[in-house]
Amino acid sequence: MPKVIKIPASLDPHVHFRTPGFEYKEDWATGSKAALAGGVTAVIDMPNNQPPILTIDDLRQKEILVKQKAKIDYYFNFGTNGKNLEEIKKIENEDKVLGLKVYLNETTGNLKIQDEDLENIFKICPKLLVFHAEQEKVDLVISLAKKYNRPVYFCHISLKSEIKAIKKAKTEGVKIYTEVTPHHLFLTEKDSFKMKPSLKTKEDQEALWQGISEGIIDTIGTDHAPHLKEENAFGVPGIETKLPLLLDAHNNGKISMEKIVELTSINTAKIFGIKIKGEVEIDLDLEKKVENKNLFTKCGWSPWDGKILKGWPIKTVY
Repeated sequence: MPKVIKIPASLDPHVHFRTPGFEYKEDWATGSKAALAGGVTAVIDMPNNQPPILTIDDLRQKEILVKQKAKIDYYFNFGTNGKNLEEIKKIENEDKVLGLKVYLNETTGNLKIQDEDLENIFKICPKLLVFHAEQEKVDLVISLAKKYNRPVYFCHISLKSEIKAIKKAKTEGVKIYTEVTPHHLFLTEKDSFKMKPSLKTKEDQEALWQGISEGIIDTIGTDHAPHLKEENAFGVPGIETKLPLLLDAHNNGKISMEKIVELTSINTAKIFGIKIKGEVEIDLDLEKKVENKNLFTKCGWSPWDGKILKGWPIKTVY
């Protein structure tokens, strides 16, 4: 008899559904199907679109497009170029905006801000500050979080040294939320995929898993970044393989079901202050191969193509 259980559906706090501007890679119809296949009923979409979401008018136009195709709950992070402070102030009453995404390192799109603009953002932003910050930029954010007594959220942490710095700050009472991705948990620099942040060493990967065990890591966000494979761009799709990867890790004794639910659902609901709808029926004994031809994401490929995983979602109720 199959071992079928039910767990809460999840919020993915970090996706790129490519609307507006790059709908040939993904749109909210295909992204929604991929999300539901992975047990996800709500997502937070990033602002590095074309145009980037830097004004309330940009946000309104994006909302119109998303509403037409989304089949799941959707939320946004607003964007900044370091200069749009008056627009940032306006997001206070935007219920769909859960955070301000601040890029302190290079990424897809041209939204990296200068360090000198960061303090002004800390002073005026009415929402959670969400960071793409690597290495010394993590230390910079921690210092300002201390100075202004503000909570911060780190996306896709990937280094042992970053985990060490965040752990120290948390023990000192700094309010930090920390996200890791499936690709940093299950791939290393020996795998030939381009990422920002890049894939790291086995030692760094082990530090991430230790951070999960110690409660330093709060969430798992996919950074679902659908590009066409031939584009050889930075980032990989991952929203429909996150849960199978974690269930396979559970079957291998690496993580408990309680911790999976905490990282994918309970913590994200608390951090972002929303209610996540639905539940997921999973078969812990189901062994199945990840195959590109069976994926719902429009870009049509996965870095785990060909990998056999044990434990799969079989039904998402939303």
